[in-house]
Amino acid sequence: MTENHNIIPARHIHEECGVFGIFTPQEADVASYAYYALYSLQHRGQESSGIVVNDDGLFRSLRDTGLVSEVFPPEQLKSLGKGTIAVGHVRYGTTGSDNKRNVQPILVNHFKGRMALAHNGNLTNSRELRQELESRGSIFQTTTDSEVIAYIIVQERLNRGSIEEAVSAAMDRIEGAYSLVLSSPTKLIAARDPHGFRPLCMGHLKDGSVVFASESCALDAIGAEFERDIRPGEIVVADQDGIRSDTTHCGKAEKRLCVFEFIYFARPDSVIDGSSVHIARQRPRRTPARRRVPRARASRAGGCRHRRAGFRP
Repeated sequence: MTENHNIIPARHIHEECGVFGIFTPQEADVASYAYYALYSLQHRGQESSGIVVNDDGLFRSLRDTGLVSEVFPPEQLKSLGKGTIAVGHVRYGTTGSDNKRNVQPILVNHFKGRMALAHNGNLTNSRELRQELESRGSIFQTTTDSEVIAYIIVQERLNRGSIEEAVSAAMDRIEGAYSLVLSSPTKLIAARDPHGFRPLCMGHLKDGSVVFASESCALDAIGAEFERDIRPGEIVVADQDGIRSDTTHCGKAEKRLCVFEFIYFARPDSVIDGSSVHIARQRPRRTPARRRVPRARASRAGGCRHRRAGFRP
C-alpha cells in the first residue's frame, strides 16, 4: 500500500484551482462556454486545464498540462462537439505533482454510469480515506485528493438511489476544503464544504442555462447573470426537471472562507460571498474574512505579494 506522504512531495502542496460547470436545457456549444469561463479563471491555475462535455451520456474530454489557450486551440475545442453539460477545471496543484495524470476533470466509470468531477481545495483526511479505499481494492491513477473524493462518491453511488444522495453521503466522510462541480450522465451537481473554505457561485444565461463557477468573473465572461453564492454545505442539482437544493449539511460548521481569497487568490472584479474583492483589498480591516483571522496572521498575510498571477493586494 502506498501512502500519500511518500508520493506527494511537500513542495507540491499549493492552494488553489478553478472549477466551472454548465447545464443547458437544449444541446449547445457548451465547450466554448467552458473555454471562456476557464480563461477568466486562469489566475487560479496555470499548470493544467481540462474540459469534459456530456452529450446525452456520451462524455468527450480534452485535458492537458498548459494554459487554457494552449490546451484548447480552436480545432481541438471544436472536436469536443456539442452537449447539454460541460465541466471544466484549471489547476494549480493542491496535492500531487504537476504531471498529466493529475489533470482534471477526473473521469470515472462505474456500472451505474460515468462521472466527471472538478475539485478545488484539499482534504485533511485524504490519507486515511485513500488507505481505506486501497484496502478494499481501489487502484488510484493519480496522487490527488480529487480522485479520493471521486472514489468515495462512486462508492456511495453504488448503494444510493441517485447521484445527489451519493454526494451527500460522501460529504459525511470527507473533511477539509472542497468546492465541487460534477456531471453524471443526466445531471450537473455543485457542492461546497460545510465551512465554505473555497468559493463557489451560480448564475444563469438568458436561455435558462445554469452555470457554476469558482468566481463571479467567470459568469461575466460568458454573459451569465450572477444569481447567488452556493451556501457552505449546500448541494445544488441542475437537470431537465429544474434546479434543486439540498441544505442537509448547511449550518453544521462555522463559516470560514479562506482569507487569502480576498488577499490574492481571487480576481479583483469578482464578488465572493457578497463582498467585492476589489473593495476588500482597499479596506482590508473591514472584510468579514479578515475578522476571522488572528491579528498577527492577518498582518503577515496582508504583506504578501502574489506575483504569479500579477495581482497586488
